[in-house]
Amino acid sequence: MRRTATTYFDRLARIALAGVVLALLAACAPRVTAERAAPHPQARIQPAFVATGRDLDRTGPVFGQERSETIRYFRVDISIPPTHETGRIEWPEGPADAATDFVVNGTQVHDGPRTLIRDMRARTEGRETLLFVHGYNNTLSEAMYRLAQIQSDFNVPMPGLLFAWPSAGDPRGYIYDRDSVLYARDDLETLLHDLTARPGEKVFILAHSMGSQLVMEALRQIALRGDRQVLSRISGVVLMSPDIDPDLFDRQAAAIRQLPQPFLIFITKADRVLTLSGLVTGRKPRLGVIDAAEKVQRGDVQVVDVTELSDGEGYNHFVPVTSPAAIRMLNGIIAQAGGVNSAFLRDMALPLPAAKYVEP
Repeated sequence: MRRTATTYFDRLARIALAGVVLALLAACAPRVTAERAAPHPQARIQPAFVATGRDLDRTGPVFGQERSETIRYFRVDISIPPTHETGRIEWPEGPADAATDFVVNGTQVHDGPRTLIRDMRARTEGRETLLFVHGYNNTLSEAMYRLAQIQSDFNVPMPGLLFAWPSAGDPRGYIYDRDSVLYARDDLETLLHDLTARPGEKVFILAHSMGSQLVMEALRQIALRGDRQVLSRISGVVLMSPDIDPDLFDRQAAAIRQLPQPFLIFITKADRVLTLSGLVTGRKPRLGVIDAAEKVQRGDVQVVDVTELSDGEGYNHFVPVTSPAAIRMLNGIIAQAGGVNSAFLRDMALPLPAAKYVEP
């Protein structure tokens, strides 16, 4: 009985400690939202398409608010400043200025997925879409700007579509966000159907953190419904710093059976956010911080360790797209593969930095 009580109180202490850390993070990091500003002639305009269950006037934190039952669709034209530095999102430190900051240049609200997809296809050649699913503690503004930064830094030729699920946008909302993932999985499944409904259409999925859990749940549902056609039109999956229990990932992958190919997982052993997540969920390492790639026992999954490329930015939670060194390395591979596509993912088998444990 004493051991059981000790274990129980140890867990309460871990959760309390994690709560204190999250509260401190919330207090130290005021959130900013996307702003409009006059255009700058040397700025790059990056269109980003969005499907979201959030109200469009809620671009900041939504912790504690009711989740919407309606998906909304729009395009936002994001101005990337001529002074942009690789891996960064330049937020305004005062009045928004397109010469130095990410700003909104224009928006177009669509009445449904058909008009949004028509808008995407009219702006680029090809019928493939980059679908970005953000992670825990993201506001709509942050997720939109992150997609634009990824598209710009990697020169992504295909249109980018953000699936903005109802994250609280608040470090204290970890449990709220985990519930939101389950709430949003049907909507993501529907979106994948919409994006692959026409001949030749494909989707390249890029997911981060808790968004990886959402992607795996949606793919699992599609597989259990027996809809292999949608799965066959997914041209690749990348999970970056996935906030998933490794055992749960194994069960999800087993239910999907044949995972879309190629399928990559980027891990960073120095990821402080996932270290905290593991503390909250029972002191077990999350999938994004496993200490050996061999712990994923599937021949159709490739694990890429980018620990040595981490630079401390964002608590090392988004290294592949925030570390200039990682972006340079990946862009080199992209150049050899001829662009961001499934060939790029296959070429990730090229020599990468050797795995090295870095104490969080």
